[in-house]
Parts: sequence; structure tokens; C-alpha cells
Amino acid sequence: MSILLGLGPFILFFVLMRLSTPLIALAGATALAAILVGRGALHGTRPKILEIGSVILFGVLTLYTLAAHADWSIAGVRLAVDGGLTLIVLVSLAIRRPFTLQYAREQVPEQFWTSPIFIRTNDLISGAWFGTFLISAACDAAAIWLPAVPLMVEIVVSVAAFVAAVWFSVWYPAHVRRNIPRPAGAAG
Repeated sequence: MSILLGLGPFILFFVLMRLSTPLIALAGATALAAILVGRGALHGTRPKILEIGSVILFGVLTLYTLAAHADWSIAGVRLAVDGGLTLIVLVSLAIRRPFTLQYAREQVPEQFWTSPIFIRTNDLISGAWFGTFLISAACDAAAIWLPAVPLMVEIVVSVAAFVAAVWFSVWYPAHVRRNIPRPAGAAG
């Protein structure tokens, strides 16, 4: 699933946050995001909304951390990253270019790219990811402003939302394909 590759900088960020400092995690994610954009350029593909957004988000947060000598809390830097990711997805939906569309086009024949069903499917899948990232940002905010909420609850909720988005991203397109009306006499 190439969406997971597109989320690679975010996944690397969260792994590095457990192993090092916020600056190293942000810089590592910036580097990976830049590599993904460069990889696409080498293969002659246009950069994806998620890749461009990742380079900007992690680049700005890295520069801010360096320039301001920011002393991020884990929850604070996670909130900045999850909030930024939520914003990237929201902008993609607002400009009518759901971020999943570019990934879906790599797997679906071009003849279907302008189909209302194809566009609607990507709107819904991107919407599911938006909800997931919004939930993660809310969990990060709870870690900062609602310390009575156990950290394990926030982790379980965030992971469950992520797993649900992955599941929906796989299940829903298959569901749509199964339910597309077929012409009379067509083999199914």
C-alpha cells in the first residue's frame, strides 16, 4: 500500500521520538520526506500532496526547533506533527484533490480517474484518514491539557484509529468494485 510509504516520514518521526530527541526525529522525517519527493522526480512522477506537505511540515518544524531552541515535550511535538498532517489532508479535501487520489491512480486504469465513483471513493477514504489524524491530534492535546487521561488510553485510541483507516482503505475500494452494476451479459 503506497499510502503507507507516503506516511513513512510520519512513521519514522514517531519511531525516532521514542529513540532520540524531537530535533533528531523532525530532521529524520524531513530527510525521508525529501527523499520520497526526490525518488518520485527520478522516476518522472509528480510529487504527491502528502509528500510536499511532509517536506514543508517537517522542514518548518525542524527549522523552528533549531532557530527557537525549542524544548518540545513529546506531546507538544506530536500535536504539532499530527495537527500538521490533519491540515494537509483537510487542504487536499478542500481543494477537491483528496490526497489518496494520487495513490489510487497508481493502481486504477486511467479510464476510471474521472469517474464520480472513483472520486467519491477517494473523498471517503481521505475523509477516513482525516478523522484518524484528527483523533490522533486530539489524543496529543489530551496528553497536554488533560493529564488525568491515562497515556495508555490515548495510545490505544490513536492506534485503533490508524488500524481502522488502513482497514477502511483496503475494504472500501473492494466493496465499491463488488457493487458496481455490470452490463447485462457481462461475466462477473
